[in-house]
Amino acid sequence: MPGGPSRPAPLQPPQSPTPRRKKGGRDLYLDLLRALALIRVVVYHTFNWAWLTLAFPAMGVMFALAGSLMARSLDRRDRTATAVVRARMRRLLPPLWLFAVFVVGAMFVHGWTPEDDGGEGRWAELLFWVVPLNDPPAADSGWSQQIVAPLWYIRAYLVFVLLSPLLLRAYRRMPWPCVTVFLALAALAQTGLVRLPVRGEGPVTDLVTFGACWLLGFAHRDGLVDRLPAARVWTLALLVMTAGGWFGLTHPTEEGYDLNEIPFAQALWSFGFVLLLLRFRPHGDRWVRRLRPVHAGVVLLNARAVTVYLWHEVALVLGVLLIDRMWAVPALERSLPLDAGWFLFLLVWPLIGAAVLLVGWAEDVAAGRRPRLWPRREPEAA
Repeated sequence: MPGGPSRPAPLQPPQSPTPRRKKGGRDLYLDLLRALALIRVVVYHTFNWAWLTLAFPAMGVMFALAGSLMARSLDRRDRTATAVVRARMRRLLPPLWLFAVFVVGAMFVHGWTPEDDGGEGRWAELLFWVVPLNDPPAADSGWSQQIVAPLWYIRAYLVFVLLSPLLLRAYRRMPWPCVTVFLALAALAQTGLVRLPVRGEGPVTDLVTFGACWLLGFAHRDGLVDRLPAARVWTLALLVMTAGGWFGLTHPTEEGYDLNEIPFAQALWSFGFVLLLLRFRPHGDRWVRRLRPVHAGVVLLNARAVTVYLWHEVALVLGVLLIDRMWAVPALERSLPLDAGWFLFLLVWPLIGAAVLLVGWAEDVAAGRRPRLWPRREPEAA
């Protein structure tokens, strides 16, 4: 710690990672994957297509990218591990607090109090809206449950951040055994043999389901993924994904073949899918820069990733309410496809854009940057 007698040695990989960008530079390929993952999340929550969890396991991608960035931060020589964890929490929590002010305020306005869910002791659980180490309390209404449902990712991300200094040390001593342990724990969680408290079941299940992807982010940071022979990567990924796909197809739930409801299948399929994305990446990112609208969208979605993720369900709820009002206008009822899912999908993006304009600045403040209404790509250097 600053001012202390000594500073612990920074976590270093056993071999120098493969250089990818100049110091402080952005890896546009990783940014593109994060942008695609966010779009896929909005598509999934709009249409409820279970097959999307197989076509593009967005949450596994997001955890792997976050793990890579976390390892990069922990490798910095000018910060201790404690300082890195504090910085990550500082960038995550203020946008969540602003979100909580509106959402919890709306629930109170509609007559909800924490006592409705189990007595006066539930008031203390409002602290999970401040530091989401567990699911924060919410009203038992359809719109509020829909809005708070994605908060599981914020909770899991925060737990991974807190554990990362220990996970990174363990991973760099035994990389693949650590990955295997997480996959084995995901299998154990699927069986239900280990009974966990109701409040702890969700956080633990999410941790073991996506732990292998988080460690895969570490492996990407260290260059270990790039050093793996292509044939070995294809073989491993196909074997793991085949096992995950088979398990998912043979263990459907009430939601069908939705991997979000089948932890072991999710863990295997996401790990194999992300391994392929990280190993067989395109050479360079000039192709992203040449496609200016794509580049601008990637920059915007990455600069406002937390805002888009937190507020997209609010946008969906408001979109449904707006469409309900449109049905009462005969001209709109005749001219617009109000009952089409794709119309709601198109409507939700301007609402997400409004959230970016109104509250997205909180991400800049949390990161110590000058607040911006609409982040834009930087001009190309000559």
